[in-house]
Amino acid sequence: MLELVGVSKRVGKELHINDVSVHFGPGSLNVLLGPTLAGKTSLMRLMAGLDRPTAGDILVDGKSVLGVPVRQRNIAMVYQQFINYPGFTVYDNIASPMRLSGVDKKNLDLRVREAAELLRLTEFLDRTPLQLSGGQQQRTAIARALVKRAELVLLDEPLGNLDYKLREELRVELPKIFAQTGAVLVYATTEPHEALLLGGHTATLSEGRVTQFGSTIEVYNRPASLITAQTFADPPFNTVLLTKSGSNLRFGDVSLNVADKATSLNDGQYTGAIRPHHLSLSASDKHNIPIQAEVGTSEITGSETYVHVKTGGQRWVVLTHGVHRVTPGEQITLYLDPLSIFLFDSNESLVHAPESNAKG
Repeated sequence: MLELVGVSKRVGKELHINDVSVHFGPGSLNVLLGPTLAGKTSLMRLMAGLDRPTAGDILVDGKSVLGVPVRQRNIAMVYQQFINYPGFTVYDNIASPMRLSGVDKKNLDLRVREAAELLRLTEFLDRTPLQLSGGQQQRTAIARALVKRAELVLLDEPLGNLDYKLREELRVELPKIFAQTGAVLVYATTEPHEALLLGGHTATLSEGRVTQFGSTIEVYNRPASLITAQTFADPPFNTVLLTKSGSNLRFGDVSLNVADKATSLNDGQYTGAIRPHHLSLSASDKHNIPIQAEVGTSEITGSETYVHVKTGGQRWVVLTHGVHRVTPGEQITLYLDPLSIFLFDSNESLVHAPESNAKG
């Protein structure tokens, strides 16, 4: 069990980590989700004991570890920028933490070869890191963390250098393996879809603060604030200032019926937030609301198309399946599912989440 209590980290006049309190249970998978410079690596360094907090405490099984040297902590950490011993073979790199802890030769060999098989490294065990590709070197670093059987495993964007197929496989396998050891697994990523694939619990970070922590699907479905919603969305939410009057929501010339559970909200102004995939280029339901827009540009990825548009003075992104060719400057009609809108008040706190969001 790992607990951070009011942890802050100041470097000079800059506050890198701001009053973070989270609790990670044994055998749990915990995702740190946020953009670059949100504080993910800084927070991990504090967890690992590489840095000391300016304020607050870090507890393991209820006991403070602030005075415990890093070498006396049972921790494994893997960065996106892998670190291996250049003079060791892959086998010896993977085996190194077990040799330091006195694991007998038979069990050491078994665990090295199991990890090598999982990470597709068996044929490279006799090579040195300099004879490997970047992805193979990263897999070696992950294998070394795997065999250590650490109580706390910190993975800082560890799969970025791997090919797509292996990355998808390891997203499934690594959490299972570390959970079997009872380790606390903390996984940092900038990618919302990776957090959803991993599951577990997610802490969203912004400018050194944890804006929300809870079940990954709950944080996704019910972001407590607009900043959490924008952190847990790629592309970001489309936002618009709405005026509520009775059972009606209006922006520009567009009028929407208020969802049943939102009718009790006070009349006034709210920020509406719409996920890009809840906008479409064709009406799929009679309740869809047409919105006129002008195409800015489009990005075709093969299976999906991102269409950037301007509507009512706002810049929105539409995410639609398949290939859709549109021309910059073209006038098009978007269709909005009115039941998919999130509403945030003047403090940017969530006041309404759509029930349909549980489906995505």
